[in-house]
Amino acid sequence: MLVAASTECFPELGITAAIERLDGLEFTNVEIALHEGPNQLSPVQVAADLDRAIKTCRDTHRLGIVAYALKWVETPTYYEEFKSICKLAKATKVVTLTVGAAELGTPFNQEIERLRELVKIASADGIVVGLRTEVGTLTENADTAMSLCDNVKGLGIMLDPSHYVCGPWNGRSYDNLLKHVVHCQLRDTKKDRFQVRVGQGEIEYGKIISQLALLDYNRAFSVNITKQDEIDHVGELRKLRLLLESMM
Repeated sequence: MLVAASTECFPELGITAAIERLDGLEFTNVEIALHEGPNQLSPVQVAADLDRAIKTCRDTHRLGIVAYALKWVETPTYYEEFKSICKLAKATKVVTLTVGAAELGTPFNQEIERLRELVKIASADGIVVGLRTEVGTLTENADTAMSLCDNVKGLGIMLDPSHYVCGPWNGRSYDNLLKHVVHCQLRDTKKDRFQVRVGQGEIEYGKIISQLALLDYNRAFSVNITKQDEIDHVGELRKLRLLLESMM
């Protein structure tokens, strides 16, 4: 199992600068976010210039890339853009892509069709798709997330337990999802606050790690802590890295 950090920890920075910061914090692995926004490398840009995207993502200061996290609006060229991202992943020797689930209210069968197409495209390049657990989407309910995996062969889960602590389904078990987990993001969380100082929340890091270890999980735990006023952001990143490393 690996400890990593997401470039989302520094959303104001471009990929290269964010990786430099994480390298300075002694992370040895990185999760690269492919998002729309200032200074970001977006899925649209990847499709427009794949060679440049590959060059950018290879500049990792020797940090291993554990996953690409994709967030972008579905367009008529959505699947073509996804194909380009799979080529990027293959070229940079990354196995896992994480994607968001459809928003609440989306017809279940419609989401099944989308996810089946994504898994089909990814599988052609030996890539695994992990569906994020996230409030406001079909995966905010662990049972629905499980049903999506049951109906889409080869679909995995990107577990972010914060959404099951600080969300409408707080207190309900998500253990049934663990066998499908292909990637994991962590921070500390309370029922009424999505991100708190490490050690002040309810995320049971040791329990999550041990449960996944029993299922032969050998992938990454990616720290994803964003800046907050009056909190030592760098200190929190370092604290969680050391804590997770001590549990491996």
